Amino acid sequence: MTHDTASSPIRTVIVGVGNCASSLIQGVSYCRALGDQAVGVSFPELAGYTPGDVELVAGFDVDSRKVGKTLGEAAFAAPNCTEQFHTDLADQSAPVLRGPDLDGVAAHMLANPADRSFRLSDAPPLSKDEIVTKLKELNAEVMIIFLPVGSQQAVEFYVECALAAGVAVVNGIPVFIASHPVWAEKFRAAGIPILGDDFKAQMGATILHRTLANLAEMRGVEIDRTYQLNVGGNTDFLNMSENARLTNKRESKTEAVQSAMEQRLDENDIRIGPSDYVPWLKDRKVAYVRLEGRLFGGARTNIEVRLDVEDSPNAAAEALVAIRLARIAKDRGLAGPISEASAFLFKHPPEQIEDTDAHDVVLRFVNDEA
Repeated sequence: MTHDTASSPIRTVIVGVGNCASSLIQGVSYCRALGDQAVGVSFPELAGYTPGDVELVAGFDVDSRKVGKTLGEAAFAAPNCTEQFHTDLADQSAPVLRGPDLDGVAAHMLANPADRSFRLSDAPPLSKDEIVTKLKELNAEVMIIFLPVGSQQAVEFYVECALAAGVAVVNGIPVFIASHPVWAEKFRAAGIPILGDDFKAQMGATILHRTLANLAEMRGVEIDRTYQLNVGGNTDFLNMSENARLTNKRESKTEAVQSAMEQRLDENDIRIGPSDYVPWLKDRKVAYVRLEGRLFGGARTNIEVRLDVEDSPNAAAEALVAIRLARIAKDRGLAGPISEASAFLFKHPPEQIEDTDAHDVVLRFVNDEA
């Protein structure tokens, strides 16, 4: 499929202007400024689309320090604490609009210091009809969801808005939409593509864990038990310190690793998920991964790995891939969950595919216009 990308930007709205959004906003400007010299870009070109073709046309948030600002200003507003790798955001002039609170704001977040948590805007929240109208006015094509973990009602609200406005969705968090049969059917019926759910980071704990599990399987090693314990200091980790918000997150991360095992482990032999909030880590995530197993003859072995990454750029790299894949799916008139485009990028996709295979499947999807 040929198109003039210069006249065909991918008009994208961000729901939740937190740390991941900050890295995405910076990332778009960074890729435009540096072009081929940009470092660490996943899939620099997909069916003619580059990361610089993403045009951010609006954001939705609830925080008083972001609502009413431009995306460029909101990217560095508290409580965002991710690395500032590209600070010239003069081109990011789209507005941040006041969305509804719903369950996007956990009560314990409001009780924490302002520089670490949310402070609600007193601007009136837009209604569903107003958001649908706004999406249409903006000619939005893709909505990317970066709401806090556990925001079931809020994610469903924005997904309904996208369905009503004809906007493709990229669901970056562990609320199951692309992988849920009822929502999948709604997108099919509406003729709209959805990618999801819950981003695997570019080089994060889940992809590392899956790779080690795959390696063990390939070499004939029996894995008996494993854990992945993650600590971090951003608002995501503070939000997840409320255990009730973690059910889907644990399921998403655990299933991502279980699906890489030849023999599924008993639930008592696998533990994966956020473990603690350490404020001074800010947007750094430190993951401790351990696998215990048996070699030939039952000889014992274990692997321990410590991974230290800046959390949000790690997700934004894959977001820039997913937004472009959503546009490609839209260009081709595809509808419903785009499994071929989701398995490589998400922890809880509609269909789990081993990572090296999933990489090939993405490329086939991009290059095959059938």
